[in-house]
Amino acid sequence: MGSGIALAAAQSGYIVTMYDINELVLGKAKNGIIKNLDFLLAKQKISPEESKEILDRILFSSLLIDCKADLVIEAIAEIIEAKIDLFNKLAEINSTDCIFASNTSSLSITELQNCITKPQRVAGMHFFNPAQIMKLVEVVKGEQTADEVTDELMQVCIKMNKTPVLCKDAPGFIVNRVARHYYLEAMKLVEQNIATFENVDEIMEASGFKMGPFKLMDLIGMDINLAVSQSLYDAFNKEVRFTPSPIQIDKVAQGKLGKKTGEGFYNYS
Repeated sequence: MGSGIALAAAQSGYIVTMYDINELVLGKAKNGIIKNLDFLLAKQKISPEESKEILDRILFSSLLIDCKADLVIEAIAEIIEAKIDLFNKLAEINSTDCIFASNTSSLSITELQNCITKPQRVAGMHFFNPAQIMKLVEVVKGEQTADEVTDELMQVCIKMNKTPVLCKDAPGFIVNRVARHYYLEAMKLVEQNIATFENVDEIMEASGFKMGPFKLMDLIGMDINLAVSQSLYDAFNKEVRFTPSPIQIDKVAQGKLGKKTGEGFYNYS
């Protein structure tokens, strides 16, 4: 997700620093971006000069000190303590005018900003996978988020050729709240031996959905998708309709997270 956001920003003319503490992850991200640019080049969507210019706008760094910017978009693991820790470290090296946006798909922006210096500058900026292609971005306003911050993020989205939707901080925001049962009900059908996951995907795609729920979970990442379900389940006081699926819990426990690990509901080796 981080590499997709970086590519989308660079394509729009922004100078980007892509940061990760792991050099191997950075290398994989860079290779992925180059692969995407080569695809656009082959389709004649961009010229060789544009491809080089886009890549040249991205600095790949494992040094936090390089993360000085007007806007930071965080896309790390869905662990609120980790996000708080990262933002507070970034606050030490950036000006108080730097906007902090979290790409979280389920965690509370209000809870996040309550633990960060100058919480007014903290908001959600939820992209969808693959971020360089998908148009929708949820711009999430926490209880303390300043209006000028969400206004600025909406303009950034527009410059990135995205379709921003402003929403209040609430469990699952808009999309994941609505879409949760696309996944959960699909997995119930499999649990109850009513259909196979292949059957469900085939039927949903034949009905007009671009991707069936099981293929989509593999693309998103089983761990991320499960974290969202768990977050909504907890936020709604263990409401039965948000109960995480044992099938997905088992996949995560086995490390079968989808495309990124080579196996989820489908095999990708």
